[in-house]
Amino acid sequence: MTLTDSRAAATGFASRTLSLLKQREVGIFAAFALVVIVTTIRNPNFLFSNDGFRDLLVTPSLLLLVAVGQAMVIITRNVDLSVGSVMGLTAYLVGTLFRDFSAMPWPLAFVIGIAFGGALGLVNGLLVAFAKVPSLVITLGTLYAYRGINVMWTGSDRINASDMPADFLALGTSSIARIPYITIIALVVLAAAGWYMFTQRAGREYYAMGSDPDAATLYGLKVRRRLITAFVVSGALAGLAGVVYAARYGTVSSQVGVGYELQAVGAAVIGGVAIFGGSGTVFGAAIGAFLLITINRALPVVGVQDFWQQAVVGTLIIGAIVLDRLAANRQERQLAADRESSRD
Repeated sequence: MTLTDSRAAATGFASRTLSLLKQREVGIFAAFALVVIVTTIRNPNFLFSNDGFRDLLVTPSLLLLVAVGQAMVIITRNVDLSVGSVMGLTAYLVGTLFRDFSAMPWPLAFVIGIAFGGALGLVNGLLVAFAKVPSLVITLGTLYAYRGINVMWTGSDRINASDMPADFLALGTSSIARIPYITIIALVVLAAAGWYMFTQRAGREYYAMGSDPDAATLYGLKVRRRLITAFVVSGALAGLAGVVYAARYGTVSSQVGVGYELQAVGAAVIGGVAIFGGSGTVFGAAIGAFLLITINRALPVVGVQDFWQQAVVGTLIIGAIVLDRLAANRQERQLAADRESSRD
C-alpha cells in the first residue's frame, strides 16, 4: 500500500467515524450508558445484583416493543395514541383465554395477541386512511374506546398467575446466558423492523411519505396501503407487548398499559424519530425506550423526588423536539445555499 493509499484510507476512516458520532442514536446510547454508570456508582445493586441486571433489560423491553411500532407510525407523519389501551385489552384477553381454556397451548397466546392487536390497529389505519381525519384525533378516540371496553369487560376482576400456565409464566423469569427471554423477543422484533425499514423498498417508502405526503402520492407510492400497514404493525406489537406483560407480571387488571402511549411517543422522539415525520430509526426508538425507563428507575436511587422525575422526562422530550426542529431548519438553509451556489 502506498503512502497516498494509506492517507486516503485514514481519511475515509476518520470521515466514517465522524459521521457515526454525529448520529443521534450514538448520543442517546451514550446518555443511557452514563445514566447506568452514575447510578451504579451510587448504588452497585442497580446493575450488579441479579434482580437489578434483569430489570435493566426486561422492563425497557416491554416499552421497546410498543416504541418500535410507534416509531413506524410517526415516521409516516402520524401518531398512534391507542397502543396502551391495545396492550391492556390484549393482555386481559390472553389471560381470560388461559383461565377459561386451561388446555390452550401457551404459544397460541402469542398468535392470538399479535392478531388481535393487529386487528385493533387495522381499525385505526382504516379510519385514518379513508376518513381523512388526523391520526391524533382518531387514535385519541380509540384510546378511550378500547380502554372503556377493557374496563367494562374487566370490572373489578383480574387475572392472577394461578390462571396461567407455568411454562408461559416462565418466559417472564427465565433467561439464556443471563439475557431474559423477554429481551430476546424484543431484540428479534427490533432486528426484523430495522431490516424491513432499511433494506426493503416498502420500508423506505415510509420515509418518503413522512417527508412529503403529497409528493409521495404524486410519485405513485402506495401511501394508503403503507399507512394502514404502519398502524397494523403498531397494533400488533402493542398486542405482543400485552402478551409479554402477562408473562412477566402474572397479574392482569384493567390498568395494564395505562400511560404507555405517551411513553412510546416519548421514547421514539427522544431516540431521534422526528415528530414531524420522515426521519429517525426504530433503533433510535429502542434506545430511547431503554433510556426513558432507566432514567425513571435511576432517579429515585439518586434521591430525586417524583415530581422532578416527571420533569426530567418532559425536559428530554421537549429538548428532542427542539433539536429536531433546529436540525431541519439548518438542513433547509443548507439546501437553499447549495441551490444558490449551483445557479452561480
